[in-house]
Formats: sequence, C-alpha cells, structure tokens
Amino acid sequence: MSENFRVRVAVGVAMFVIAMVAIYTFDSIPFKILYAAFAAVAIIELFSSFKQKSRPLNIFLVMLELLFILVSILFVGEADPVIIWYLALGVPGYDISAYLFGNAFGGKIFGKSRPFPKISKNKTWEGTIMGMIMSFAMVATMYIIRGNFAAEWVFLLATPLAVVGDLFESYLKRKFSIKDSNEVVIKNKFFEKLELVVGGSNGHGGFLDRIDSVAFTTAVLYIIIKFVV
Repeated sequence: MSENFRVRVAVGVAMFVIAMVAIYTFDSIPFKILYAAFAAVAIIELFSSFKQKSRPLNIFLVMLELLFILVSILFVGEADPVIIWYLALGVPGYDISAYLFGNAFGGKIFGKSRPFPKISKNKTWEGTIMGMIMSFAMVATMYIIRGNFAAEWVFLLATPLAVVGDLFESYLKRKFSIKDSNEVVIKNKFFEKLELVVGGSNGHGGFLDRIDSVAFTTAVLYIIIKFVV
C-alpha cells in the first residue's frame, strides 16, 4: 500500500466525519461555511497556476472554472441536507469509487488501454466504469427510497456531470503543465501547512482537486433547476 493511498484514505475518512457533523448541526450552516472556505483556497490555487503559463486559452479556462466555483458556493449555500447528500453520493461517491477500484483493478481487465489518455493518462477503464456504476447506484437508491420523482430526477445527472467536471480540471492542469492543483502554492510556507488539511503533497493534490467535480456539477445543476425544471 503506497504512502499516497494511506494518506488519501485517512484524510478522506476524517473529512467525511467532519462533513457529517457539519451537515447535521445548526441547519447545515457549518458545512456551508466549510465549503466556502475550501472554495476560497481552491480559487487561490487556481490563480496561482498563472505562474506557469498564462496564455489566452488558459485564462479563459481559469475564468470558466472560477465561474463554476462561485456558482457552486451559491448552490451549496441554498441547499438543504437532502440535496447535499445527493451531491455527496453522486460526486465524491464517484471520485472515491473510481480511485479505489482504479487502484485495486486498474489495468487488470482492459490492460494498458486508457479512457482519456490525452487528458488524464492515469485514469483507468476499470476505475472510471466502476466509479460511475457505484455512484449512480447510490444516487438512484436514494432517489427511489425518497420517491420524490418529479422534483428530484435532476440529481440523477450528478454522476455523469462529476465525470465531466473531473476531466475538465484534469484538462486545465494539463494546459498549465501541473500535476496537482496545489503544486505552485505548496511551495509557500503558509500554504504548505494549510494544504495539510487535504493531505499535503502526499494527499489529494489540493483543495481544487477536492471540489472540481462538485463545482462543475453544481453549476450545471443550478442552471437546470433555475431555467429548465
């Protein structure tokens, strides 16, 4: 078991416990504050990438990602615990499942073939497929149990949107030639300590890496809920 894997699991469990406490206390306000704080650091990481390559396309991509993050803060700020649970099952549910299955079975079924070699060469078919299946199954189970089909069908889109959001951030990092979203800021002593919240250089790779899929998913869902549903 690699050091990176151990750190990711430990940080993931700790963040889950903190999130659960924050969701079910004081009308979920602590969770919303935590998310806004994560998003703020993610924005700093995002703009730090300009130290690498600030070409016109890169600037556009950063502005687009910034828009996703800002809309996600608005969405989470308005969300009740049920919506937060849908998001948690659909987005982090996909991320976690894809990572675990990718580590356990990556390359054992489809060999060296990769689903997105030009965007994220480390993603495997096994991790991607099983991540989507597990995530969608969890969202669909909650959807069926709640039985509020007319109002909550939109959250069934959380899983495919999570995949796209993850790929968008991978593409963004590729354009800036960086591996992790905290690669630049972690060289600063203050941010090096702050990044320990998500595992530091051996953990999740930055705050932006933790909310990239959530930001994209919530931004799209916000538009659909406001203008389509």
